[in-house]
Amino acid sequence: MAWQAPEEMDEYLKPTELCDCDNVELQRKAKEIIKDAGTPKEAALKIFYFVRDEIPWMLDAWDVKASRTLKKGEGICSNKVNLQVALLRAVSIPARYHQSKVKKEGLKGVISSFIYNRLPEILEYSPHCECYLSEKWVACESIFDKALFEAMLKKGLVTKEQIPMIDWDGERDLVVMTPWITESVGTFSSMDDVFRKAEKETKRPRVLVQLFGWFFMSRSNRHTDALRKGK
Repeated sequence: MAWQAPEEMDEYLKPTELCDCDNVELQRKAKEIIKDAGTPKEAALKIFYFVRDEIPWMLDAWDVKASRTLKKGEGICSNKVNLQVALLRAVSIPARYHQSKVKKEGLKGVISSFIYNRLPEILEYSPHCECYLSEKWVACESIFDKALFEAMLKKGLVTKEQIPMIDWDGERDLVVMTPWITESVGTFSSMDDVFRKAEKETKRPRVLVQLFGWFFMSRSNRHTDALRKGK
C-alpha cells in the first residue's frame, strides 16, 4: 500500500464498536484483497467486488460486527455495508454510510413471502457505502451478489430498466436500490449511531430477529439461496 489517507478524514477512518476495522483478521484480509492494487481506486474496486460477490446477501441481525460478517461470509445490506466500510478504512480509504428509506418492493421474491408480507411498506434504514476517492465522495453499493442479481433478472423480479448494472467503475456513483428509494436520510460516519436512532424511533431493535426469529430468517435464507442457484 503506497498511499496515505487524506488529511482531516479521521472521522471516516476510525474504528467503532461495529465497524471494527482495527480487528487483526479483518486487517489481514483487507491487505490480502488489495495486494496488487497500486492506487486507492484500485483498492476500493477490489474491496467492492469482494464484498459484492464473496459475501452473498442473506438475512441477519442489524448489529453484527464487520469482523463477524467477514467470518460468517454472508449478510444483509447493513452487514455488507459495514464490512465494506471497515475494509476500506483498514487500508486508509475514508468511507461512510449513506442511509435511505426504501420501498420493500425491492426485495419482493428475494426473501420468503412470509417475511415479505410482514415487513412495513417502507424500510426505514437501508444503507449503502460511499468512499472518498479523487477528492470526492463516490457511492459504491454492493448489496446484491452477481449470482443473486442474475437470478433476480431471470425470474423477472427486477428489470434492467430498474437496475441497469451492479458493476462499479470507481468513478461514478452506483446506488443499486435507486428505483425504490423514497427518501435520503443522510450520511453517517458510524453505523452504530444509525442503529441507536433506529431503536429510538421505531422501538423495534433487531426487528427481524425479534419479530420473526432465527427460524423464519433461516427459512427465508434457504429461499434466497435456492433463487441464487436457479432452483
